[in-house]
Amino acid sequence: VQSSNNVNIVSFIVSQEIAKRGKPYTDGEYIKRCFINASEELFRDFKNKAEILNKIKELPLSAKTVKDRTVKMSSNITNQQIEDLKLVSALSIAVDESCDINDTAQVSLFVRFISSTGPKEELLGLLPLKGQTRGEDIANAVIECMEKHHIPLDKIVSISTDGAKSMTGVRKGFVSILTEKINHEILVYHCIIHQEALCAQTFPEEICNVMELVIKIVNTIVAKALYHRQFKEFLVEMESEYADLLLHNKVCWLSRGNVLKRFTSLLLEIKAFLLEKGVDYPELTDDQWIQKFYFMVDVTSHLNNLNRKLQEKGNTIFSMLEEVISFENKLSLFAQDFERETLIHFPSLLKHHQENNSVIDIYYFKTAILNMREAFLRRFQEFRNIMATLAFVKKPLSADVTELNFSLFNIDIGAFEMQLLELKNKELWSSKFERLNADLEKLEKNKCDFSSQHKWSALKDLEKEDMIIFNTWNSIPDSYDQLKKLAFAVLSLFGSTYSCEQSFSSMNLIKSTLRNRLIDENLESCLKLKTTTYKPDLSKLSKEMQGHCSH
Repeated sequence: VQSSNNVNIVSFIVSQEIAKRGKPYTDGEYIKRCFINASEELFRDFKNKAEILNKIKELPLSAKTVKDRTVKMSSNITNQQIEDLKLVSALSIAVDESCDINDTAQVSLFVRFISSTGPKEELLGLLPLKGQTRGEDIANAVIECMEKHHIPLDKIVSISTDGAKSMTGVRKGFVSILTEKINHEILVYHCIIHQEALCAQTFPEEICNVMELVIKIVNTIVAKALYHRQFKEFLVEMESEYADLLLHNKVCWLSRGNVLKRFTSLLLEIKAFLLEKGVDYPELTDDQWIQKFYFMVDVTSHLNNLNRKLQEKGNTIFSMLEEVISFENKLSLFAQDFERETLIHFPSLLKHHQENNSVIDIYYFKTAILNMREAFLRRFQEFRNIMATLAFVKKPLSADVTELNFSLFNIDIGAFEMQLLELKNKELWSSKFERLNADLEKLEKNKCDFSSQHKWSALKDLEKEDMIIFNTWNSIPDSYDQLKKLAFAVLSLFGSTYSCEQSFSSMNLIKSTLRNRLIDENLESCLKLKTTTYKPDLSKLSKEMQGHCSH
């Protein structure tokens, strides 16, 4: 029985790895064949080689088996999510909608909450919409999913969406329909990253046309196989720093800046290649167009830095808002840079000015920067109104009760005031938050160092900010329950719908052209295993099954 159980556990492990990497179920047999062939040599000198090989051959890894294992593990993870959600007093949801390869509308429903082990950001369901994608259709799908799992809607404290009309419509939008079902005030907001992207689109039309022309030129070269091969050979002959151009991807926020940066580095080679091919783009020799191009290069570089910070895992909503406000102030600095005509923060434009003695249209570019700043200032108002509340998780010792917003979180204000006073006056507990600030300073320093050195892997391996904050609050006794209730509720707020966006990228990887017959249930199972931080209970799942030989 134990032997059969071990075989089942290994079958689950392999199936889990297949799902986590978005691979097809049929890879099970392929992995098994590799395992057998490798074992022939690996265990050649082992006396029990035949026994080992027989064990491997017994592994059930057919496509059907891998599919069944994936569904069972996904169900097990859902049960773990539900058990944790039963215990929390507050949770937030992020909702977004996109189409899969078959044009089926899929709603990605993520929940964020604080479990006993820390902050969790989990895919609760991938909900297919068979008919229309109106706000009421999305709302019905989300409500049905919550009710199916017996999660009370009144636990929701915030909703984050991408700001689409079907989500935010005043009467029939998803948000308005869902809030009617919730018996208390909740925080509703447009994803911070989406808002930042919209602010970036305030450039004058002529500057936007610059990007369109760059994409057109890149496509002229890259999209034609013959031109593309010849261009790469041309770059080798020219001993260029880069071996190719980058294609612009509208789905990826950072790709615009990367395309422009690469285009800048290869501008001379691109001009020479197009001249050789007899393709004429007069803009490439027009000084006004070139100025706008270099301005776009520098601005998107600054926006990329902001984007990268906003997309970091484990950021609290307060930290994200701090980054946005910091960028607003940087835009004022950039405007002053043009006013002084120093162009310190626009190195590409400055280099062009110095090399060509160009007369820079200072007023034009300064106005473009100030318009973008105005767009930032008009947005994020829902967060600015509760800045003190969002800061509470980091700085409870300096919190003023009169500035905190309790209406969202069902807090006993009287008890909260008494507990906060005690916390501030007890050295044992107050010293924990002094250490918290020191730990957060150290984390921020490491982030800055790794970013400047382009050590992105090391950056990902750093302990997450929300986990550091959680550990501090979790060490405080439950006698401070109202303080912890507010802290954990604030920590449960989504900063963006970035998890939803990532899940759609994974969805398109899983349900590709070659797997377009994958049914919705199996797509959701694969996606849940790929995105979750939970680990399926393989021992329990294995014992629930009968051992059977491979087929």
